Amino acid sequence: MTDQLLVKDKDVVVPGETLATGMAFLPTKGTYRDGDRIVAGKIGLVSVEGKVIKLVPLADPYIPKVGDVVVGEVNDVMFSGWRLGLRGPYSAVMNVKDATSDFIGRGVDLTQYFALGDYVFCKIVNVTSQKLIDATMRGQGLRKLIGGRLIQVNPAKVPRIIGREGTMSSMIQQATKTEIVIGQNGVIWVNGEPGLETVAVNAIKMVEDNAHKSGLTQTIKKWLDEQVGGAR
Repeated sequence: MTDQLLVKDKDVVVPGETLATGMAFLPTKGTYRDGDRIVAGKIGLVSVEGKVIKLVPLADPYIPKVGDVVVGEVNDVMFSGWRLGLRGPYSAVMNVKDATSDFIGRGVDLTQYFALGDYVFCKIVNVTSQKLIDATMRGQGLRKLIGGRLIQVNPAKVPRIIGREGTMSSMIQQATKTEIVIGQNGVIWVNGEPGLETVAVNAIKMVEDNAHKSGLTQTIKKWLDEQVGGAR
């Protein structure tokens, strides 16, 4: 069979799609060889580096890692802390000592600090092999999130929403005069004037939907320039 690349760099492909034929190309992450063909194993963005073909996932679930900052929802108040939903199959525990510097005596009602349904911006500090996860709110910018609105995005798109050195998220915040907190688990908090809040949310969704396209920063900038005047 002739060696032939059937896709272009940054194409979006689906599971089972043939990416190349022949033996010259090498399958890596997200792809596999089926006879003389290289086939996509998941939905993803094609990356071609010489003769190596891999996929950048577009729909992977969030897998917690030490050092991640996440937006967690309080879904259980325990004797000595809180259990936080991280979106998906995993949850984290935040002990009292990691949540506040206040002295909290035995038997104190912990809902005075964080109640069921509250959201917090926290950091993952430990992940065991059994996926037992510990979180802390001790750190710059980590806090309870009050007001605003929450949206969910694909965790794999979070780096694109943040942008290189924070350029994309900063641009959206500055244009809409909102505060945006981005969890690496794909939960994002937006707080600002209601009309501009909506513009910011829509801009984030546009980035998520078009993360695979080049020139996205300029596209979003132009769209924001068009929208912000009408939202004020």
